[in-house]
Amino acid sequence: MRKSIIAALFLVLLAAGCKKEKVNYTDRLIPEPESVVFTDGAFTFTMNTPIVVTDKGLLPGLKVFRQHMKKITGKDLKVYTSEKDAGRGAKITVKKDAGIAKEGYTLSVGKKGVKIAASTPEGLFYAIQTFMQLCPPDLYKKNVKPGFKWQVPGVRIKDRPQFAWRGMMLDVSRHFFTKEEVLKLLDELSQFKMNTFHIHLVDDQGWRIEIKKYPKLTSVGAWRVDREDLPWNGRAPQKPGEKATYGGFYTQDDIKEIVSYAKDRFITVIPEIEMPGHTTSSLAAYPQFSCTGGPFTVLPGGIWPITDIYCAGNDSTFLFLEDVLTEVMELFPSKYIHIGGDEATKTEWKKCPKCQKRIRDEHLKDVNELQSYFIKRIEKFLNDNGRVLLGWDEILEGGLAPKATVMSWRGMKGGIEAAKSGHDVVMTPTSPCYFDYYQGDVDNEPEAFNGHNPLSKVYKFKPVPEELDGDEARHVLGGQANLWTEYVPNAKHLEYMTFPRILAIAETLWSPVSTRNWPDFAKRVEATFPVFKLQGINYAQSVYNVKIDSDFDPATKQVKITLSAEMPGSEIRYTINDEDLANNSKLYTGPIVLKSSGTIRAAVFKDGKPVGTPVFKDIKIHKATGSKVTYLTPYSKKYTGGGDGCLVNSIRGSKNFSDKKWQAFERDDCDVIIDLGKKEKIEKITVGCLHSPGSWIFLPKELTAYVSNDGKSFRQVADLKNTIPSSAKAQIVDFELKFKPEECRYVKMKIKNLGEAPEWHSVPGSSAWLFVDEIIVE
Repeated sequence: MRKSIIAALFLVLLAAGCKKEKVNYTDRLIPEPESVVFTDGAFTFTMNTPIVVTDKGLLPGLKVFRQHMKKITGKDLKVYTSEKDAGRGAKITVKKDAGIAKEGYTLSVGKKGVKIAASTPEGLFYAIQTFMQLCPPDLYKKNVKPGFKWQVPGVRIKDRPQFAWRGMMLDVSRHFFTKEEVLKLLDELSQFKMNTFHIHLVDDQGWRIEIKKYPKLTSVGAWRVDREDLPWNGRAPQKPGEKATYGGFYTQDDIKEIVSYAKDRFITVIPEIEMPGHTTSSLAAYPQFSCTGGPFTVLPGGIWPITDIYCAGNDSTFLFLEDVLTEVMELFPSKYIHIGGDEATKTEWKKCPKCQKRIRDEHLKDVNELQSYFIKRIEKFLNDNGRVLLGWDEILEGGLAPKATVMSWRGMKGGIEAAKSGHDVVMTPTSPCYFDYYQGDVDNEPEAFNGHNPLSKVYKFKPVPEELDGDEARHVLGGQANLWTEYVPNAKHLEYMTFPRILAIAETLWSPVSTRNWPDFAKRVEATFPVFKLQGINYAQSVYNVKIDSDFDPATKQVKITLSAEMPGSEIRYTINDEDLANNSKLYTGPIVLKSSGTIRAAVFKDGKPVGTPVFKDIKIHKATGSKVTYLTPYSKKYTGGGDGCLVNSIRGSKNFSDKKWQAFERDDCDVIIDLGKKEKIEKITVGCLHSPGSWIFLPKELTAYVSNDGKSFRQVADLKNTIPSSAKAQIVDFELKFKPEECRYVKMKIKNLGEAPEWHSVPGSSAWLFVDEIIVE
């Protein structure tokens, strides 16, 4: 916990000779140390500052820091093993203290120098990361003059992590990332004391690791047909004659370099080789290890259902996997080998004579126990080779392998069950640890998986659930963030989805719960943004984006607008209609009531300028607003949009189909009658529809408008056929039906559902959904 012994936070200079600037670099400390005490006096750090390390065993903890300083200045920092040799001036002194926890350290900064104590090289490494955060941002520049003089504030820090497992998983199967891109990510993770990198090397969409005994795993399994222009869940399988050109893989030399690079940063790399499901890429190369014999092709996207699976009744399958794992273990010295084990559809096992024979021979109850048999057999092989099996929480099904460690992703339940039975656990529940989920308002973010894990939600992560007592809680090793990459096509977007959310994971896994303070953390994140810019990290600024919420009052037929932003204390400014946001905005102080149509524009302002992405929302109060709606076909109970008034409440939906503002129809048409209450002259009807083919939501085939004065006899006035391809990207479309002015009391709209997913879709013939948010009558 921070304790200040001075009235104001310590102020330092950016660099000698530079313009004075009031900055407090201690506001960049992430994760928050266990104890921070500010003191008088500052330390002057230069390239001539000697470093004294009295125990040579600690020297590996300095390696990366020295490499960094040489890279940005061109000169080496001098390191001595004796204080006498280093001279009498201010210096950085490192001593070994066996009483300090393995990854812990103490750090003291003052006029006379810097003193660091640690028991291990990793403790020293983490102390150095903290020291670097205390330095001016210039330390992170690509080039710095060796003549720099940086003032580092006086401080005493005592620190250690709360959890041993502080991790991030990167899926390199769905989209491949080069060795250089992975190395850059490892650098970025190490700054925040993350110590585990879980690399998801294998899935249906690509095999990413060279296995010399089975070369077709990469010559065939690493490549898929290029469908990158289509929605992830709307990509048809490879056709005969099509060439697979999209993909890539790591050679064994690449893997060795990644592992070595991570080791220098005290990061353990955990490989994941999926089994028994999520294996289409390997079966495309070696179909003999399946139940059916194939043929298979590497999947270009999210084809569902995926029933491809290793044959559990074939002993050659296990010999193949043991060969693969033998080469994997030679490359990865990690204690844990992740074998996946999730989402294994067992359809083929139920039909396979060999698998059924295995069930009978091993006296197994069903295919769930067959999966348990499969996992236990692989575990024995790993255990015999001195490794521990790690798997997703589905490995609990049918009985958990004796010594396995569980990675709990489907909430905390699996982790709780495993810990109570004496198994170690890594907590990584989808909410809030999945970084493929949206982090800001869906309409203002790049396409992502349809969930919502903003920075503030991630910061609430607590790896140890209340259901576990003291002994059980000790089985929780820690937690990690998972970045699945169906919607992450390149390294730039990888960084966007990772930063700044990984800072929240880092703090929740390192810092004591007692120090948890969202407003304080948010300020420290904000103070880190300039460092990200210097490092060229494409971080998300979603915390600044304004969220526009609207609520309809049926009595007054008015719309109430509320504005909010995730960053605490944000200054939100707005305009209505066409006013210029930068120059004519008003300060938001409370709900805005609209009695007539208008466009709200809003942004967070800082130092008089908008930050983040300005947002806008059109509010249309129209002739049908608040009218009675009669449904000739019922809407789905799964997506009601709030009930019968949804289609005429002037509230528009977002690209998030579960935002409770959409009304949905499964296979059915939307067929409704709107009673305007009195005769009105109308000439245009606009229907808002959602298109999200990856979620089986499609635009209508056709829209037809009718009018009536008695509510019984209707006359068609307009018809519109949709021309937007069903394979188009996710979007919201307003269909406008214009016609000659008509005076009527009743309006009937028939909005025709596509009915079923088209042939190109991953699951052709499955139910198509129609989503409608508003029928605007003018």
